Amino acid sequence: MKTRLPLLGTALVLASSAVFAQSQGVSKDEIVIGSIQDLSGPIAGFGKQVRLGMMLRVDEANEQGGVNGRKVKLLVEDSAYDPRRAVLAAQKLVNQDKIFAMVGHIGTAQNMAAMPVQFQKNVINFFPVTAAREMYEPFHKLKYSFAATYFDQMKIAVPKLVKDKGAKKVCTMYQDDEFGLEVKRGAEEGLKSIGMTLAAETSYKRGATDFASQMQKLAAEQCDMVVLGTIIRETIGGIATAKRLGFNPTFIGSSAAYTDLIHKLGGPAMNGLYATMTVQNPYTDEASQPIRFWANKYKTKFNEDPTVFSIYGYNAVDTFLKAAGKAGPGLTTDSFIKAMDTMKVPPDIFGGAEQTFSPTKRLGSNATRLSQLQENRWKVVSDYMQISQ
Repeated sequence: MKTRLPLLGTALVLASSAVFAQSQGVSKDEIVIGSIQDLSGPIAGFGKQVRLGMMLRVDEANEQGGVNGRKVKLLVEDSAYDPRRAVLAAQKLVNQDKIFAMVGHIGTAQNMAAMPVQFQKNVINFFPVTAAREMYEPFHKLKYSFAATYFDQMKIAVPKLVKDKGAKKVCTMYQDDEFGLEVKRGAEEGLKSIGMTLAAETSYKRGATDFASQMQKLAAEQCDMVVLGTIIRETIGGIATAKRLGFNPTFIGSSAAYTDLIHKLGGPAMNGLYATMTVQNPYTDEASQPIRFWANKYKTKFNEDPTVFSIYGYNAVDTFLKAAGKAGPGLTTDSFIKAMDTMKVPPDIFGGAEQTFSPTKRLGSNATRLSQLQENRWKVVSDYMQISQ
């Protein structure tokens, strides 16, 4: 009996510590979630919008009583878009604040740096705001991603646009890094499927502001379609330069160029640009009543117009809440994973594609569609296209 009691005590301690490891961030009255955003660096505009979208959904949930009787607490740290700061932010949120899940963390390199810190403590990386393959590959039970990759976006959309426009010479200008190369590789793969190759290519270093030589080269090649592996400033600079040269091909960018900043900063010269996308830009005068209602609710609360990044934050929290609710009152990491792996996320009011997950599938959907800038606003111009998963 004497030897049995200490062993029983040890077993109870081990069992309770295992439950604690799974249930970090979950108390009787509260679920604590964390997020890392760029609030002071080069994409602070996006980071702040993601944060506000998350805050709106958390506030809505708490006003309605929370999830299975628990209120949701959101903690946001600033990475300034620096992977080293993302690690420090993750260490604070995971080890000090003891979050249950990391939700909507922005940036590829930043997520890559933070994930090991999270996974060591069994903390889920949920719906990061980046379209990188590493957000769901290689497989890890704690990874969940919603964004079709840049590679898949281009592989799907470029051949469609080539056919629609009757393009004969497809070229590319891309950022000379992993992001730009993913866009270029996806375009190459898509063109291969219709028996074409890139007629010409040119690149630029991150931070470049002059695109004259690149556009002169593509104009000289008489390209009638240009795939842009660009983000905001480079999209605007590249197209504006082409227009000054009298060079007017069809331009197509990835979801990285799908932002209201393109037409707000670039003006009418940006009209005609295509970009791959999922959720609709939430204009406050949008024809869709649900989108218009949501956009005005957001504007009333934060005194600024929402953007697609506001939706990314809002939807990340919304799906998290659905899964946490489905997991039941005994919320643990394992019960959350079980709920996610059997859940179908229906299309949202913004037109986002249906998402499904399974014990072996960690990307909700690789579907993408096209939007075009017409009269200084984004308009959806295609149905969803996708690669069978």
